[in-house]
Amino acid sequence: MPVNIRDVARAVGVSPSTVSRAFGAPQLVSEETRDAVHRAAAELGYRPNRAARSLVTGRTGNLGIIVPDLANPFFPSVLKGAQARAREEDHAIFLADSGEDPEQEVELIRAMAKQVDGVVLCSPRARTAHLQELAQLTELVLLNRRYVGLAAVLMDSAGGMRQAVGHLAGLGHQRLAFLSGPRTSWSNTQRLRGLAVAVREHGVDVVDLGPLAPTFEAGHQAADLALAAGVTGLIAFNDLMALGVITRLNDRGVAVPGELSVVSFDDIPMASMCTPSLTSVAMPTEVAGRAAVDLLLHLLSPAPNAADTRSQRRLPTRLVVRGSTGPYPTAARLSGGHRTTESAPEGNRA
Repeated sequence: MPVNIRDVARAVGVSPSTVSRAFGAPQLVSEETRDAVHRAAAELGYRPNRAARSLVTGRTGNLGIIVPDLANPFFPSVLKGAQARAREEDHAIFLADSGEDPEQEVELIRAMAKQVDGVVLCSPRARTAHLQELAQLTELVLLNRRYVGLAAVLMDSAGGMRQAVGHLAGLGHQRLAFLSGPRTSWSNTQRLRGLAVAVREHGVDVVDLGPLAPTFEAGHQAADLALAAGVTGLIAFNDLMALGVITRLNDRGVAVPGELSVVSFDDIPMASMCTPSLTSVAMPTEVAGRAAVDLLLHLLSPAPNAADTRSQRRLPTRLVVRGSTGPYPTAARLSGGHRTTESAPEGNRA
């Protein structure tokens, strides 16, 4: 026969209602009793009934996560971390894909608010006014978007950009292109902020080619623009875009990194599998997913710290150097698509 709440109560020597409170309203039970109940439940293989627990707590035990594009390998890694953290607290995850559409994002949250206790909103595109409205419907935690008054997990895109530019400048590259991402992307804004600082630090010239969709196809098309701009180093908004760039350059017979060095962001699994392997700023996606759910659970706890509603957890990024970057080429492809022989630059321009 399946184990029930009475079996756990008998094993601990408490009433069934105490067992129920230990799972549904733990703040009402002493730590010693709560730990004893959880140990007995684990030993007996008991799992509390989610529906019954929701009647006691007023909570569903469900959390929502909305991503702009599930086909982008960046987000499954975030989801993996989020699910792992939710599972530890016996919560289920409801997932939705907004398709990079701010209006769809808003509608998904409105629908989810009736079925979940809170939502993690990944790289949200929604307008500020909508975020204010949505925060009244359900607990919200933002991932890679900062908004005053809302909890958020932020990856250091600006710092990652400074590492990327510093790497290319150190290899002698003076003229770079940045394939910027969506105009409404907070991460893109942070990359641009880091880029402005890095330009001053290293004295390089940068051509901003964008905004562009964060896709393979966009990178494939933008490669021709970068070649026409006469750059020797290119930084893409994300790895998908960079993979499109490398594919197009290969089609045109442009050597990477012999003629054009390529750097990008995210460090998705394919970054190390392509040829040449991709130099990329590693974003702590799985850690970020865990952190976002952890923060959401804090907000949902019976007595949340008021500071949690404004908490911003910042996560560092790091540049992973691989085969797609190399020294300034002596045979640089210039505007118009013609190769010419140049000597390496004597130094960076101020």
